[in-house]
Amino acid sequence: MNTLMKLKEDLNPVLLLLFQVTVWLYSVLAFLPSYLFSSVSESDAGLGSEQERAQRLKAQSVTGRPAGPYRAMGATKRLVSSLHPGVDTLDKVFEDASRRFPDRDCLGTREVVMEEDERQNNGKVFKKVILGQYRWLSYAETHKAAARFGSGLAAMGQRAHNNIAIFCETRAEWVIAAQACFMQNFPLVTLYSTLGGPAITHGLNETEVSHIITSRELLETRLKFILLEVPRLQHIIVVDDTPTKWPGYPRGISVHNMATVQELGTNLENVSRGRKQPMPSDIAVIMYTSGSTGVPKGVMISHSNIIAGITGMAERIPNLGENDTYIGYLPLAHVLELSAELVCVAHGCRIGYSSPQTLADQSTKIKKGSKGDTSVLQPTLMAAVPEIMDRIYKNVMTKVEEMSSAQRTLFTLAYNYKLEQLSQGRSTPLCDNLVFKKVRSLLGGKTRVLLSGGAPLSAATQRFMNVCFCCPVGQGYGLTETCGAGTISEMWDYSTGRVGGPLICSEIKLKDWVEGGYHSTDTPNPQGEILIGGPNVTMGYYKNEAKNQDFFVDDNGQRWFCTGDIGEVHPDGCLKIIDRKKDLVKLQAGEYVSLGKVEAMLKSCPLIDNICAYANSEEMYVIGFVVPNQKHLLSLAEQYCIRGSWEELCNNAAMEGVVLQVITEAALSAQLERFEIPRKIRLSPDPWTPETGLVTDAFKLKRQQLKSKYQDDIERMYGGK
Repeated sequence: MNTLMKLKEDLNPVLLLLFQVTVWLYSVLAFLPSYLFSSVSESDAGLGSEQERAQRLKAQSVTGRPAGPYRAMGATKRLVSSLHPGVDTLDKVFEDASRRFPDRDCLGTREVVMEEDERQNNGKVFKKVILGQYRWLSYAETHKAAARFGSGLAAMGQRAHNNIAIFCETRAEWVIAAQACFMQNFPLVTLYSTLGGPAITHGLNETEVSHIITSRELLETRLKFILLEVPRLQHIIVVDDTPTKWPGYPRGISVHNMATVQELGTNLENVSRGRKQPMPSDIAVIMYTSGSTGVPKGVMISHSNIIAGITGMAERIPNLGENDTYIGYLPLAHVLELSAELVCVAHGCRIGYSSPQTLADQSTKIKKGSKGDTSVLQPTLMAAVPEIMDRIYKNVMTKVEEMSSAQRTLFTLAYNYKLEQLSQGRSTPLCDNLVFKKVRSLLGGKTRVLLSGGAPLSAATQRFMNVCFCCPVGQGYGLTETCGAGTISEMWDYSTGRVGGPLICSEIKLKDWVEGGYHSTDTPNPQGEILIGGPNVTMGYYKNEAKNQDFFVDDNGQRWFCTGDIGEVHPDGCLKIIDRKKDLVKLQAGEYVSLGKVEAMLKSCPLIDNICAYANSEEMYVIGFVVPNQKHLLSLAEQYCIRGSWEELCNNAAMEGVVLQVITEAALSAQLERFEIPRKIRLSPDPWTPETGLVTDAFKLKRQQLKSKYQDDIERMYGGK
């Protein structure tokens, strides 16, 4: 954003005038009639303009007290817990959808046309793919496949109320397997596909599973090596069709293909056995968190919890229906992706599967010249974690800097003009078609809603996505413990830094945190620890009573969860996350530093791909571990005549000093206090990915693991060595 504003200062006044006249003429000739028509339609419907809707009250305290509880304006009398009367379990949700949309495309997968190894200049070999069109299963076909698979699992000895695990990448078979388990009342244990051996072993042994559903790749690269540590495991079901024979596995463990199990489920004897339907209060999922601290915890989620959560989410997506296409690529073992896909299923949307490596034309596994998944699928709905949006933002802004002067000027004019129009609730069809069409095509060109969750999204990135992708970004806030539901901003609310008002399924209270200095009586806005209550609040942690103290039941029998996050409620009822109890560190001199706040402010700096701020109470200042942006760091090294390989540059003290100078300037621009600014840093040549164990699947920092990795550097930075 700052870059764009600086560019604007040097604009040719004649060019600026020409741009404004062109836009004005286009608005009058083409846009004004449709704008007036839509204004009349909206006023007839009693909706008001987008700007008026954005300024309306989103939620209010039902008691009148600043601590709340706050409820959405549509749910002040009673929280909403289901989409349709009588559809109170997840098997009924899918049955209802397959009855209403039997022939509609449901789950889509791209066929692999060709795979090849591509050698890079540095000698590394990357696997590249050329993918064909999407092949679709209809709702009726998906329902039949799930019913057969569930019946087959029952024939193999899986019983109702006995846990079954899924350890698999995001793909159509994941959803078919999940629906099969919901139908048969098998509680589904979900594990991230990036978890390490000890975490997988812990989850499987704690839940005492005898059956696990996985993929060929994960079986051969992860699961195979821990089988002897999971004594209860008897059956492994592989979702891939090949191979069909699995020699060399320990005695007592049978490996089956999904197709074989489905075939077993078609036997008349097994079909006629019937199934034990779940109750709304039965456990649907035991979802193991990716564990930003310590050992992963299993969150017990009932059918009614998930249905309440997706009911709240669906209400925030306007005109959701069978004309929508959703792209699924985030981990289905994460509550955001699972909930988003269940919302889509309940409304008859198509779900096309992808992965972070094949998402766009420029993605790492896509062969140059061939199409990524968004180009082929052209989704209208998409969920993303801020890490992915930040990456898109930085890549596009780097390309803008490389444009010719005239192109950059046009982009800047259009960007700032559109920002101004958005703030007034107006659209900009000329800019969208002439300037932002190419950027928008990165996600297929038809995206109408982007949902962001998992971590805070920076204001600069949110504004960029609003402007360049020509669609609203709904920022959401929720946790696994609340089924991912809590708040989502309304689609016509273009304000930044906030996560919207409470969903119609939940309510929010603020609890004073005296030590951190947050009180519900604070002015101008009440502040405190965020408590979420409602039918979406889960049943607690599996076999972990000690941790269940974060849950409580009030006098009315409603469950609440204490999030540990600090928020403030604005006058219109929207929530803003301002701190986290666990991230607050008291320095030796008594100042409190919010590490999360420092990181959020500095991540918008183009030089930083990722950052972890660190401090402890025995020291006087903050330090940081930084993953630098390769392009910007190499440019900086050239500017200061610092030479060496990438590894050598990241280990160069002079380079650290230059980067620290840039970070300090960015921190001061972001109005951080002097004591909040990292005094020393360590550059990391390697990115932090879930595979490294340094971040979760939602790209949240694992502070304990990062501390262990950089322990020597911590001692050096604090010891002056």
